[in-house]
Amino acid sequence: MTERVHVEVTGGIAHVELARPEARNALDLPMCHQLRDAFESLADDVRVVLLSGRGPVFCAGADLKERTGKDAAWVRRRRVASFAAYSAIEQCRVPVVALVQGAVVGSGGEITLAADFAIAAEGTVFRFPEPHWGTVGATQRLQRVIGKRRAKELLFTNRALDAAEAADLGVVTRVVPAGQLRAAGDETAASIAKAPPLAIALTKRAVDLGAETDLDRGIRIELAAIEQCLADGGWRDGVARFTAGNGES
Repeated sequence: MTERVHVEVTGGIAHVELARPEARNALDLPMCHQLRDAFESLADDVRVVLLSGRGPVFCAGADLKERTGKDAAWVRRRRVASFAAYSAIEQCRVPVVALVQGAVVGSGGEITLAADFAIAAEGTVFRFPEPHWGTVGATQRLQRVIGKRRAKELLFTNRALDAAEAADLGVVTRVVPAGQLRAAGDETAASIAKAPPLAIALTKRAVDLGAETDLDRGIRIELAAIEQCLADGGWRDGVARFTAGNGES
């Protein structure tokens, strides 16, 4: 099978790249499977994932051409496969940072929102056109990031969202010059990789679980994570590093 998702690991940092530039990295069924496999088979020594797209476009959405001649049952299976891919990204045990550029459409937006956060190159444009394609999509993650009313406006109108507005709404956390996207990703990954992996993993889990409950239960989730860190003992190394750095973490 042709490689549609390329994975390379260097120094504990995994680079997962959508590798179908001839189709603007449009998501087809094989790419769904390969994307899911890439995240579910990460080695234990991986500390952070940088998720990017090969070529000038991050992801132009679902490959609608592959649905020609298919029946509704096939399309349903294809959609379930895409949900499984997004879920694998979201449930990855280590932080996932999306590096996006060019067009980020439909499924590309879902992939971006499934990551823990995203950095965009200047000139990046998001669109969520699923209703205009006669289908339904991006109704859940998008509203959880930008709110229900804003999500409805983007879905109903298919309005383009530029990088600056995407940052204002929280779809991405930073916008950098186009030529600096990879460097910004590498710098961010290196910063994350400096932290003890257990503390990062527990922080990710506590934030994700806390977002689904009230503050009181969220505090209990955090306390349970703290207890796990204390039992591991790695916190002593953090104190030692802090002390050696004269109070600078």
